[in-house]
Amino acid sequence: MTVPEPNVHLLQERRTQVALRRLLVTPEYGSMTDAVTDVLREGVLSGLLPPGTWLREGEIAEVLSVSRTPVREALRRLSDEGLTNRSANRGSVVAGMSLEEVLAVYSVRASLEGLAARTAAARRPAGLVDRLLALHGRFKQAVEAGDNPAAINSEFHRAIREASGNAYLERFLVQVENAVRRFGQTTFDVPGRSAEVVGEHYAIIEAIATGNEDLAEERAMNHMRHAREVRLRQMLGG
Repeated sequence: MTVPEPNVHLLQERRTQVALRRLLVTPEYGSMTDAVTDVLREGVLSGLLPPGTWLREGEIAEVLSVSRTPVREALRRLSDEGLTNRSANRGSVVAGMSLEEVLAVYSVRASLEGLAARTAAARRPAGLVDRLLALHGRFKQAVEAGDNPAAINSEFHRAIREASGNAYLERFLVQVENAVRRFGQTTFDVPGRSAEVVGEHYAIIEAIATGNEDLAEERAMNHMRHAREVRLRQMLGG
């Protein structure tokens, strides 16, 4: 992971502290470590804690009003997920992403999304096609209204991966999706991209509905490759 110039003071800003506290849901039965991990992960993925932000145990524990123990374990988990880089005796810093890493993420995602679509087409669990068509309708309405359809897009891809019935595939795709969220802007910010996705999604639905595994995989992979091209143009200012 790229190590950007650290931002030492971000956690000392009141607005950041307030936002992090709002994210914390004190568990009734679960682990405080899980709760703290969720807060910090969402902070990184949402851009609240951008690349270069130092995450120190003492500061985080004070901001969230928790002990250092769950914070220490949460930071270890974020490091294992590639979201932070750990520095001995200094803490952890939110990692950035190089162009090469962006390309790697999209390469992996294309393969995994293709496999998910292929498996979904083979299994076609009851209600899947209706669910995808409903999401497609909502997506199209959002585009026509000029709204950002990113949340509906995530639901669409989640429906397909859940239909695969493969827990490992689902888990890996969630990790890759989290990596994509770290890029900041969505590809839907690019003029015309949302309208293109309407057609790409419908093509995937058609292939799944007919049980054409090869076509479903091909269309899902092409969808991700196109997303990668748009992302690169977005990053390079083209």
